[in-house]
Amino acid sequence: MVAAPPMHSNVDARRLMDSVREAADRFRIASLHRQIEICENLLARPPLIDIAVFGQFKAGKSSFINSLTGRDILPVGVIPVTTVITRLSYGEPEHATVTFLDGTRTDVGLEELGQYISETENPSNEKQVDMVDIELPSLQPYPGLRLVDTPGLGSVFTYHREASRNWLPEVGAAILAVSSDRPLSENDLDLIEELSQHTPRIVILLTKADLLTPEQQREVVEFFRKTLKHKLDREFPVYPYSTRTGTDQLRQRIASDLLAGISANLDHEFTRIVRFKTQSLLGRCLTYLEVARASSLEADQDREALRDKVLGEKMAMERIREEVSVITREIQGQTRMLLKNHLDRFEAPLTEKIRTRLSHELPTWKGNLWKLTRRYEEWLADTMTEEIGRISQAENVHFFGTLNKAHRTLMRYLETFRLVLGESISRVLGIRLPDADWKIEVAEPEHPDIRVLFAFDIHWDLLWFLIPMFVFRPLFERHYLREVAWAVEMNLSRLAAQWESRINKAIEVMKDQALAYIEEELATIDALLSDTKGRTKELDDLIGMLRSMQNGS
Repeated sequence: MVAAPPMHSNVDARRLMDSVREAADRFRIASLHRQIEICENLLARPPLIDIAVFGQFKAGKSSFINSLTGRDILPVGVIPVTTVITRLSYGEPEHATVTFLDGTRTDVGLEELGQYISETENPSNEKQVDMVDIELPSLQPYPGLRLVDTPGLGSVFTYHREASRNWLPEVGAAILAVSSDRPLSENDLDLIEELSQHTPRIVILLTKADLLTPEQQREVVEFFRKTLKHKLDREFPVYPYSTRTGTDQLRQRIASDLLAGISANLDHEFTRIVRFKTQSLLGRCLTYLEVARASSLEADQDREALRDKVLGEKMAMERIREEVSVITREIQGQTRMLLKNHLDRFEAPLTEKIRTRLSHELPTWKGNLWKLTRRYEEWLADTMTEEIGRISQAENVHFFGTLNKAHRTLMRYLETFRLVLGESISRVLGIRLPDADWKIEVAEPEHPDIRVLFAFDIHWDLLWFLIPMFVFRPLFERHYLREVAWAVEMNLSRLAAQWESRINKAIEVMKDQALAYIEEELATIDALLSDTKGRTKELDDLIGMLRSMQNGS
């Protein structure tokens, strides 16, 4: 066997990727397909480094990027603002392109950006935007770099968090923004640890530094460094930053140390990032191949007996599918009650509000009973649609309790599955499985189309020609006012049913994602255990060749 030469260029990385893909295809290692695709996409494009800015919502990410561009390009506000991933790079003339989830694109003016990337103008990403790309002449000092603004990870909107986390594998370099008015949280540490799997270059941006005195800034920076070293056993640069005081000096330091440094050495940095990602992939591939090799060495054993030792009854897909289905059904069964409990509080005040408005409107309505009733039904339908729609829009963030519970529960189930499988492989074959890059995406439900229902229990208006309104009008006005309570109750219940359907459908999508991960992993392990008899020499050669790539420098 001829050892591979050290990896000094992206040509070597492509050769490594070809070898990894060949190994994955040859031994049916389906679990590596996503990471392989990410690395191949990276190698297929010209050197371009994405510098993504992550952090909790309101940590100052958009303000920081705005200061680098010298303009208020990205929206900022007192609520979670950024809805979709937004990428900014050098280009002339300035322009912006919106890419939608269906693959279509449209060019927009910079003044129109808020319509697509802000939560206020594009709530829940109802416009189905996948990505927004902005090119600006002011980013000329940083050719080859693309700044990526991500939605806040701590936002109450689950789809914001998922949009950011799903971007992690694409990261070239990462800036984690942490506000000075908040401590370094466990979530921040978890994110840094996760980022460390995808990029070799991570810096911490201590935003809102103007809230601290210079001495306090030094103390906080030192605290951050010590905490990160203790928790993650690694040094990370920490940069204080403020958009209010000392902005130019602080910005210049970051721009010089990080952005200009990467841009000036673009090819070297890009190769470094590619190497980091491909070596990470290679390490995972080798672990799976070691499982196959250990299985192949058991050539004298009954293959089915070996498979049963590793996978066993606990790993039976039918059993897992039933367990996951039971979990999701139980959570889905709680959705309607959660919605009802939340919406019940609006019934009395909404009824009173509509009755008060109706009591002021009724005296201005003229005509016989038929006209009066038609006017009432139209008015109530319009008013109810407006009010129910407002409640749906304003309160939907409180509807996702079971959706978030399902996400947490399914992620725990995946972690437990992975732990049990890993312990089984370690016990039987003495090999530790690589960490899984499993992230269940929360499928944010669409807002229902608010259409209210309304009907009289008795259609007195059909007898309008027999009823003298000057005598009976007060009686019918009181009837209209009484009907409001019934209409409110019915339409709040209908709103709950509409959201229940959408939320439970989203839970079903997450269940399918979890099962797909498990099925793919079991298929990979099953193939490695079942199809490797007599292939020890083949595996030895392949593992040796890949290890030579791994150890090259």
